Amino acid sequence: MASMAQFCYILGPSNLRQKYSSFRFCFQNPIYRKNALSSINLTFHAKPSSVSSSIVCSAANKPSSSSEVSSAAKIRSEVLTPFRSVRMFFYLAFIASGALGGLIALTQLIAALSNPARSSEVPDILTSLGIDIGAVSIFAFLYFRENTAKNAQIARLSREENLSNLKLRVDQNKIISVSSLRGIARLVVCAGPASFIVESFKYSEPFTEGLLERAVLVVPFAIDGNSPSLEFDDSEDTKEITAKRKRLWQLTPVYVTEWFEWLDEQKKLAGVSPESPVYLSLRLDGRVRGSGVGYPPWNAFVAQLPPVKGIWSGLLDGMDGRVL
Repeated sequence: MASMAQFCYILGPSNLRQKYSSFRFCFQNPIYRKNALSSINLTFHAKPSSVSSSIVCSAANKPSSSSEVSSAAKIRSEVLTPFRSVRMFFYLAFIASGALGGLIALTQLIAALSNPARSSEVPDILTSLGIDIGAVSIFAFLYFRENTAKNAQIARLSREENLSNLKLRVDQNKIISVSSLRGIARLVVCAGPASFIVESFKYSEPFTEGLLERAVLVVPFAIDGNSPSLEFDDSEDTKEITAKRKRLWQLTPVYVTEWFEWLDEQKKLAGVSPESPVYLSLRLDGRVRGSGVGYPPWNAFVAQLPPVKGIWSGLLDGMDGRVL
């Protein structure tokens, strides 16, 4: 769950952050978490019969801290698999022990073969040498498999850390990182041409209330350079649902070069063409929950994700699904 310091940074002025020590308990209340989502607003340009939002991404860039991300990924890997280092240490110890035993057995075998009087010892020496070679082979395989899994986990965690450092625009005056929304919102990155984003926007309309109840916020990212125009009905009858629609689609990616680099890396690893429209859903803890080519499955999100309010809030916070 996100800390109160992150909550104050997103929603409040600097004087709120100074009072973190007195109010850090408040965000544990589901009401405060709901208010956190509802307080993030975006300015839209009004029209007589509708409201239009044009998503504009900043093309500015800034240096990334890859060394810091790598260290953070290694620490997270140790936390997630605390006994992996112990297993790898024992694997190396057994490899060294077997190699030393094999070296001793090999010297004994050479001495026995060169001395006819010790020929009766050769079968026993060969048995001992075979056992040592087998042990070295088995533990080397286990070490290699463990090391491969460790490297894969660190690479995945590094990509997640890179994603958490990407920036989002909440409104004209506030830019936050993806990590600032950990414990507050489940982000769904919708990346594709402007037409794809507009269609995804339309498909999400019947599920707006259910998505917001589950703290889902959409990050539309146009990869073709065009700005998708999201039209909202501003009539009096749909005023409430329109406000919720605006809140669902309020975030805008900035520093687009970094977003492009991260998305291209993900597509290459998944074997997806760079032009393909994709979606990526995150858990409340900021880890990747699911991804795919095409439109986000809004109905599946509503069916599978637990609400973030009510008596089940907090108890089901970790029930976001397995990590990819």
